Amino acid sequence: MSTLKILTFENEILHKVCKPVSKFDENLWNLLDDMKQTLLSKEGVGLAAPQVGVLKRVFIVYVNNNFFEVINPKILKTSGNQCGQEGCLSIPGKYADVTRPKFVIVEFVDRFGNKITLSGSDFLARAILHENDHLNGILYIDLLKGKK
Repeated sequence: MSTLKILTFENEILHKVCKPVSKFDENLWNLLDDMKQTLLSKEGVGLAAPQVGVLKRVFIVYVNNNFFEVINPKILKTSGNQCGQEGCLSIPGKYADVTRPKFVIVEFVDRFGNKITLSGSDFLARAILHENDHLNGILYIDLLKGKK
């Protein structure tokens, strides 16, 4: 495993839509392992593949001492609202209050291509939705239009 370089918000890659993963092989497993190592080294909550320069629909989230490897996610349902402070490894040292759904159901596949459905609320929902936005070229600062 190695630590990857995290791109910052000025990099155009972070503003592109990612492609679905079609090969579930050692390259994908190495990417996931390296992303996990990188996230732990930065003491972060989540990391999406475009943040390390890979335009694939992959992210990881580390919440409540659990790692979730999310590949080709599809948001099935959201409900409620919550407002809370968010930061991003690609926007170091900056934080802002962001309103997001309080609850999410997401369908995805794991590193072996097995389908999983996960529901989460509160902080887990926030983390999933934040990282999913990265796969669509959206940073949390893009959600702050009209706010300082």
